[in-house]
Amino acid sequence: MEKKVTIAIDGYSSCGKSTFAKTIAKELNYLFIDSGAMYRAITLWCIKNSFISDSYIDTESIVDGLENISVYFVLNSDTNTPEIFLNSENVESEIRSLEVTKHVSEISRIPEVRSRLVELQRKIGADKGIVMDGRDIGTVVFPNADIKIFMTASVDIRAKRRYDELRAKGINVDFEEIRSGIIARDIADENRDISPLRKAKDAITLDNSRMSVEAQMRWIREIIEKKLNES
Repeated sequence: MEKKVTIAIDGYSSCGKSTFAKTIAKELNYLFIDSGAMYRAITLWCIKNSFISDSYIDTESIVDGLENISVYFVLNSDTNTPEIFLNSENVESEIRSLEVTKHVSEISRIPEVRSRLVELQRKIGADKGIVMDGRDIGTVVFPNADIKIFMTASVDIRAKRRYDELRAKGINVDFEEIRSGIIARDIADENRDISPLRKAKDAITLDNSRMSVEAQMRWIREIIEKKLNES
């Protein structure tokens, strides 16, 4: 049987974690678990069941219904990318709606939602062969992951990447506003009550401030190869 590993990638916002994780998964033919998409799927379920609106959140009904929710990924053979399913329904497109975006932060703050998704994420990753990125993957979701990476980059570099990304989409933005937002996000991530951003003790730091995706891939290949060759 081919040996497989679990790769957990944590780190600060705008470090390119998802791009890095997706590239690794594609190269290894592993499953990429998009933790953000899973929270969006739960949010979509809340909206469809009228558990959340602009004026209220029915937390009790949400918590009561969590055990009956199934969220998982299926590889689309045409695009070779994983798509998310909610209770046997493909919701890959629906979870990107503006309404879901508006409410996902509120839903993700509910402790029982986070606990349920950690349970589902661990179930998905039971057979290894997965790559997952986030902010508590190596510390909470997969504390026994074979490879743990903690990504960081300077604030200015991250702000510039985000600025360029938005400008490329035709969105007029202010660099200093983006920079201030990233600093605020870092503080919030490090100080939140539930699963704050922390580097796992056995994680390897990747500062990609001056690294291309290609250079990052050369770096991670050596780490993966060494791990797979361990007896």
